[in-house]
Amino acid sequence: MHASGRPRLSLAAAILVWACVASGFAQSTSQPHYLITNDDGVFGNSVTFYTIGANGGLTLTSQVQTAGLGIGGGFFSTNRISLLNSTGNECVYAADAATGDIIGIDVTTLAVGGSASGSTTDSGATNGIGLAMNGRYLYASYTASNTIGTFQVQPGCSLSFVNDTPVVGLQAGFIAGMAIHGNLLVVTYGDGSIESFNIASGPPVSNNDEQNSTGYTQSLGVAYPNGVEITKDGRYAIFGDTSTSTVVEVSDISAGSLTTTVVYTLGTAVSASNITLSPDETLLYISNTQGDKVTAAFFNEYTGKVSMGCASGSLRGVSSKWSYLASLALDTNAGTGGTIYVAEFGAPSYIGMVSVSSSAGKCTLREFPSSPLSAANSSGLLSIGTFPPRSF
Repeated sequence: MHASGRPRLSLAAAILVWACVASGFAQSTSQPHYLITNDDGVFGNSVTFYTIGANGGLTLTSQVQTAGLGIGGGFFSTNRISLLNSTGNECVYAADAATGDIIGIDVTTLAVGGSASGSTTDSGATNGIGLAMNGRYLYASYTASNTIGTFQVQPGCSLSFVNDTPVVGLQAGFIAGMAIHGNLLVVTYGDGSIESFNIASGPPVSNNDEQNSTGYTQSLGVAYPNGVEITKDGRYAIFGDTSTSTVVEVSDISAGSLTTTVVYTLGTAVSASNITLSPDETLLYISNTQGDKVTAAFFNEYTGKVSMGCASGSLRGVSSKWSYLASLALDTNAGTGGTIYVAEFGAPSYIGMVSVSSSAGKCTLREFPSSPLSAANSSGLLSIGTFPPRSF
């Protein structure tokens, strides 16, 4: 289901915040520690910064106006925020889906550093503009025009547009999730198909590996990849499926392109459209976007195998405060990531907070007593991230 509650031909989920190894650094006590939201406001968009406390609690710090317009909904896996943690360039990039621009905000000053747009035909006005980056380039997925815009990162959190690349799914689906590792960009199309691109020279060049996922084929279209993650060593791409249960798929990409995915069914909670790996890669966190839970699965970084770990209870406020779960973000860049934050789509929206414990092959997920926190600046929250970002 589309996050606005209206049926759509293709469904999607929100993807995660990305930065390359060269631009990701360990968290420093001198750096600000924020949870960040793209508020996707239809009458004036903004990016809101919440300071993360020592116990994982959140304090509203600043609302930065983007001077553009959002759409208040769209594809879950279209991640509207990307973070850069590079010396002298600590930035939040946020997409304005309705007006088509991407702004850069300096994390140290919380001031807008620049704004850039793609070509005149690039548009994300129907279901959003997703962002992913590798430190040198930022890539924007325009869901209406089905193009990937390439932007070169400039000093002062600004961007310069390079060009755009047309894309399309095997069933004519629209681009949904994106993830980057080194020179490899992996995308989902929300129609059962996936593809990878070589980005060594900047603009994406297809690896000619576009294929329908195993889950899509086996389920006769009931399950299909939307969210995507890539492991720290670049060996595996992990896909979170929109489905009637919790389904993820794994592809070995160690040779530089996609291989046939392996399917793992992890429970009955509806959809796994947003996923993120813990910093130590022992746990794969899953936002059951069309359900009401967060699921954690054990992940083996050496074999790529996934097994069921644990699930939270029903998160507070479902139906009464929010309608869907969306993207995930983590408190810390070590171990299992500390607190799990989850975007809760509503009008206004909320931020769920879940603690995790893991030991001896068992795990537990518990919602904070103070959860959810009102995200009053957003009437359609789908994308969140934390700064400093995870290093992969």
